[in-house]
Amino acid sequence: MNELLILIPIFLVVSAMYASVGHGGASGYLAIMALASVPVLVMKPTALTLNLVVSLMGTILFLRAGHFAWKLFWMFSVVSIPFAYLGGRTSLSPGLFKVLVAAALVFATVRLFITVQDQQTTKEPPIWAIIVSGAIIGLFSGLIGVGGGIFLTPLLLICGWANIKTAAAVSAPFIFVNSAAGLLGHPQVSGNLIAQWPWFAGTVVVGGFIGARWGSSLANPKHLRPVLAAVLVLATLKLVVS
Repeated sequence: MNELLILIPIFLVVSAMYASVGHGGASGYLAIMALASVPVLVMKPTALTLNLVVSLMGTILFLRAGHFAWKLFWMFSVVSIPFAYLGGRTSLSPGLFKVLVAAALVFATVRLFITVQDQQTTKEPPIWAIIVSGAIIGLFSGLIGVGGGIFLTPLLLICGWANIKTAAAVSAPFIFVNSAAGLLGHPQVSGNLIAQWPWFAGTVVVGGFIGARWGSSLANPKHLRPVLAAVLVLATLKLVVS
């Protein structure tokens, strides 16, 4: 119970931070579970289920705010979904899983402090880029238990395919469908969830609502970045040394 009380506020901050930019927070949840020495078998399905809760909330709020681009969403999703399912069905050794998660956390940490200028005008992504990036993001997401938003959002912004609000609005449902596909491919989800899942699910609902509401209608809470970065860095070190 003491460990539970310590982790709940961390889950709250992480879910709010990720939801503010349309993300479900799976990489953050993986980081928290790595710090808490949660078994590898439990990490992926737990992260994906919590991801579903937060990304669905973000989808609704960003849709209501009018930032969604349907064409951009379905073009990437139709490619990524089958690969996310394939990744979810693939069993990795604990060692390889930790390496891939650590790599994703390093990427997420670096991404926190890279500012991409908002686009005034955007262009449509080429088909080949959608196929290649959608497949890679989907497969990697399914393998480690994330929805792919930490990869899709910077790709959309750096390539000039979406502005900041649209990228967030597209990433939220993209994360939801990829998380669902990864879970469908994962055997025995209900039996492999962390014991405190209901507590953490309730926590990320609150954090996800706060963050998605803030990000969709107000501003990105940049002052939370150092907190999230610290969690990601510590988790990466824990995965590397363990």
